[in-house]
Amino acid sequence: MRRKVGYTWRLREVMAARGVFTATELAPLLKDRGVDLSASQVHRLVSGTPERLSLQVLAAFCDILGCTPADLVAITAENAGVRRTATDDRPAPPSGTERLRPRPALIVDDE
Repeated sequence: MRRKVGYTWRLREVMAARGVFTATELAPLLKDRGVDLSASQVHRLVSGTPERLSLQVLAAFCDILGCTPADLVAITAENAGVRRTATDDRPAPPSGTERLRPRPALIVDDE
């Protein structure tokens, strides 16, 4: 059985719990830890869900906010449903096609 795995980025929630409410407050704290990100990059990390994240940035977030990676990323996993294939709901073939047969190929040697 297949599993569907996902995650929820909880940076904004953890920031609010620690009294940090904006990306502009977070940027200098990251810079103090050697993480040089532009204001727009920090804003995207705070407001969106990243697909990729440097471990250096994750470690800096954990140090700044006094949390663990598990606090920032909530993992979800569930069994994916099995896709059913259609059987009787296919459209009927056009009439007269049952007589059509492929012709065997004739291979001619040029020599």
